[in-house]
Amino acid sequence: MTSDTILRPPPLTVLRRAVVRGWRDPDTRSVLIGILGVVLIHLLLWLLGPAVLRFEAVPVSARPESTERNFSIELEPEVKVQPQPKPADPFRFVETNPEAPENVPDKTNNFAAQNQQVAQEKPTPEGRSDRPALEGRTDIESNQIVSGRLTQPQEFTPAPPPPTEAPPAPEVVAAPRREQNPLSGVEKVEGENLEGIGSSLAKRLERAEAVPERVEGTKEGEGATAQPAPRPAIDPRRPQPRPQLVKTIQTRPAILAENKFGTTNIGPTAVDARWSNYGAYLQRMIDSVQIQWERIVIEQKANPVGGSSVTVKFVMNDEGRIVDIGVENSTANDTATRACVSAITDRMPYGPWTDDMKAVLGDRQQMTFTFYYQ
Repeated sequence: MTSDTILRPPPLTVLRRAVVRGWRDPDTRSVLIGILGVVLIHLLLWLLGPAVLRFEAVPVSARPESTERNFSIELEPEVKVQPQPKPADPFRFVETNPEAPENVPDKTNNFAAQNQQVAQEKPTPEGRSDRPALEGRTDIESNQIVSGRLTQPQEFTPAPPPPTEAPPAPEVVAAPRREQNPLSGVEKVEGENLEGIGSSLAKRLERAEAVPERVEGTKEGEGATAQPAPRPAIDPRRPQPRPQLVKTIQTRPAILAENKFGTTNIGPTAVDARWSNYGAYLQRMIDSVQIQWERIVIEQKANPVGGSSVTVKFVMNDEGRIVDIGVENSTANDTATRACVSAITDRMPYGPWTDDMKAVLGDRQQMTFTFYYQ
């Protein structure tokens, strides 16, 4: 009786045969390569990681002296930092045309003393600007779109010297009288009956009236009872001015800035703007400064050079008072420069701010006014 015994090969032989069979298969070979690569990468990281990823503190004395920047920050103790309020939108002041109609714009970055939508008398093809097309200077920035006058300035002129020769008295020319014809009978009518009544027939003349006698005159003259209308004769040396109808816009005189890109909207000159308490407050303040400035210049006889300007920077608090003011730049003489500063300070206080103004501006605001002498 015989028996066959099957011997199991050693594990290394089984592993080698499995590797050989897998290497011959392309798919299995790709998997083996990937596994081998992952194992090698982890081994390298484990061996080289401590040497590569080593962090050591750099001593302060080792830093080069050329890179040192010394500065100090001083903070007040126990100060709570309040978040700054976001500026209201819009936040760019413009002066509107007071004669343009009220119209709330869809979207704008401008605020003013009234609601207004941009427009101009002659449209600009494909114009999309929030300001009307204007002709003016290119070297300045202006927030005005129209020019006018707030008040008529009082002219302080010396009395003229007495004339050496009295001018001739105006000749009074009486208006011609109107022609008048009395009523008169021209035809007698008598009947045969002695007890009858006779009469006189008359043909009514043109302009015939019950007057005692005929008055010579013209058909276009005044009536007999009217007084002669005195009419001064025209002196060729002193011609009378022709009457003119001049319409002045109730706004400040302006130096306009040139703007070639206008709008397609047709109407009185206007600009995109939205009303706000701050805009109305600024407009009243600016108008007050303008009136005071013109008055001071006339009274002091500043005689500024044409084309000169004065830039004044000041700080106003929430009570409408000027707490700090100074001249930033001036090309005018001293008298004209002082007139600009006085125009701002003489009219204060300008009134307390509203609650929404305080929410946007805080308790004070810095402003810059530029005065131009023509």
